[in-house]
Amino acid sequence: MEFKGFSKKALPFLEAIRKNNNKEWFEAHRSEYEEYILNPSRIFVQEMGEHLMALEPTIDFEPKINKSLFRIYRDIRRMGANKTPLKSRIGIIFTQGNSGSRLQKSSFYLHFSPDELFVSVGVRWFEKPMLDAYREYIIDESRRVALDKLLKTLEAKGYKTIEKGYKRYPRGFSSEMPSADLSLYKGMATYKILEPKFIEDGDKLIDTLYKIYEDMLVLQRVVYEISLRVKED
Repeated sequence: MEFKGFSKKALPFLEAIRKNNNKEWFEAHRSEYEEYILNPSRIFVQEMGEHLMALEPTIDFEPKINKSLFRIYRDIRRMGANKTPLKSRIGIIFTQGNSGSRLQKSSFYLHFSPDELFVSVGVRWFEKPMLDAYREYIIDESRRVALDKLLKTLEAKGYKTIEKGYKRYPRGFSSEMPSADLSLYKGMATYKILEPKFIEDGDKLIDTLYKIYEDMLVLQRVVYEISLRVKED
């Protein structure tokens, strides 16, 4: 089935979740969620995934919950987690790599809400094995300087790099080293924020995302290479 875009009712539905964030309301409106969000998300994953294979043939995508799609219910059991039961933004992920959590794989990612369409590649938050692999990768000066240059090139095109997560240099790094600030990151990803109504035009959305992901592809590949360095326990 061809992806024609999300319904114009999708964003108002997500806004309604914010005002009625409880299980009872959602179960009474589940059919609307499936019509406006879930079913078109599945079609989108299949079509966007096929496009992305032209950029990266080993990309992994599957239009199912807990694969390329995320659950609408939030995990409120985690310490510090948002305790509202429902998410009002919809995440979609296309990963590269066969092992580990999908959020620790280099990925083409997006989410949309009534506020924004957020588009990114990389890994936004490293868990320790991935963080160790990242630091091992950038301890080499030539790789570190090349990554720094890459990020500056993407920033010149209008993309942003996620914020640094640390204030102190980790062991093995110092301010005297070229591009040492890269060691202060807790993840490595670049992103762009668009107007949320982009989701309503299928062709425009696919074309716009493809161009963004094509620009960001070189960083996607770097983070994938880093992921291959993760040491198994």
